[in-house]
Amino acid sequence: MSLTNTPNANRLHIALFGRRNSGKSSLVNALTGQDTALVSDTPGTTTDLVSKAMEMQGIGPCLFIDTPGFDDEGELGELRVSRTLKAIEKTDIALLLCGDTTFSHEKEMLALLKEKNIPVIPVLNKIDIRENSDSLATYIEKECKIRPLLVSAKEEIGIEQIRQAILEKLPSDFGQQSITGELTAENDLVLLVMPQDIQAPKGRLILPQVQTIRELLDKKCLVVSCTTDKLTETLQALARPPKLIITDSQVFKAVYEQKPEESKLTSFSVLFAGYKGDIHYYVESAAVIESLTEDSRVLIAEACTHAPLTEDIGRVKLPRLLRKRIGKKLQIDIVGGTDFPQDLMPYDLIIHCGACMFNRKYVLSRIERAREQHIPMTNYGVAIAYLNGILDQIEY
Repeated sequence: MSLTNTPNANRLHIALFGRRNSGKSSLVNALTGQDTALVSDTPGTTTDLVSKAMEMQGIGPCLFIDTPGFDDEGELGELRVSRTLKAIEKTDIALLLCGDTTFSHEKEMLALLKEKNIPVIPVLNKIDIRENSDSLATYIEKECKIRPLLVSAKEEIGIEQIRQAILEKLPSDFGQQSITGELTAENDLVLLVMPQDIQAPKGRLILPQVQTIRELLDKKCLVVSCTTDKLTETLQALARPPKLIITDSQVFKAVYEQKPEESKLTSFSVLFAGYKGDIHYYVESAAVIESLTEDSRVLIAEACTHAPLTEDIGRVKLPRLLRKRIGKKLQIDIVGGTDFPQDLMPYDLIIHCGACMFNRKYVLSRIERAREQHIPMTNYGVAIAYLNGILDQIEY
């Protein structure tokens, strides 16, 4: 990824839904101005999610997601449809391509999107080859209470209308979330403690560190960084104590024991808990750790899919802390990427990573699923602070 690129997790996610051969892929290509998605007259050409990142005038960084047709059939078709439904969880705005059939599938999808509070833009594509575009648009308007945009992806008719509609449907709070919130202001001295261990890619910082540094610089904060083993020397070299210390959750205890009394303390994971999810639910849920027993079952969810490392925080360090506190027989399941169970009832607690690779919409959809099933859910940083007995001393 180029240093000038916006991470996909921070982009507006715009997904296209519709029947097979409704022109979703052609529309993605027209919107992005590139041959992003494979186009064919054969229904079912798109068999998996296809994503394309781009910048849209007046909107900013976007990620278009082309999905398989929601009317796909057969065993493979069912798998493709399931992936289409999964895409809903990360969708900020939906483009619903309408066909000229009974409209039953479209109405089901529309109801599902509205249930998830996702803004929907109905689109009637292929008007260059339709003779009944206006009457069909009137019928669709009657069915879904909103008139579809008349578009021809092939002839690039109505593309600007879609861009304008996306701008109008843009969530009012999109892009307004702040990593550090009100914890920092201009001229505040902020110290970042960043252990460069096996977790960190050689020669690079991890994404939460990079994004936090960039935000602090934009806020005109005074930013100083060090590794854990140089914390004492760094504090001695400063003319005044830091207003805020941000550390890796893995070294919470060590940093807490060395920090100046007047310095506030938090971690990258805790900050991202608020930036991406619901920090108050995470803090409330962490208290459940106290009531866990060796008969309990915990789910640890990682946003990344990677080969386990020797001292992996989610797969090694956090389970070790939990079992030391609760007992060696505590059952802990670990999932990565999009492999998050629909049924969460077997679990007594879910502990999620900072989710720097997911967009906020997707993380909130997971939290909502946990709430609906009455399963407490926290995150790495909050859980580690609780296990170290310092959660009430952490800023968020």
